[in-house]
Amino acid sequence: MCEIYAGQDPGRYRPINRSVRIAGHSTSIQLEAAFWVLIDEIAETQGCSTARFLSTLHDEALEINGSISNFSSLLRTSCLIYLMNNNKAMPERVPFKIIAAK
Repeated sequence: MCEIYAGQDPGRYRPINRSVRIAGHSTSIQLEAAFWVLIDEIAETQGCSTARFLSTLHDEALEINGSISNFSSLLRTSCLIYLMNNNKAMPERVPFKIIAAK
């Protein structure tokens, strides 16, 4: 079972820093390479640049929630939501189910 996960290309989990401008401030975001691939894909599906997508997501999350304690985590979970809702068949995508804590 773990071969799918353990045998993946190490380049997929290599950390990558990107500098972006959010809310008028330059900042750096570090995510694993696989997440950047998905974020770029999500931005493309939204018809905007990655920078514009990140800025819009930040602004909307701030408006809805009042604060964002960890933007990198918000981006990772956004990628998970995208994958769970994506109907494209990709062999490296492994389905999973969120189980509520008791």
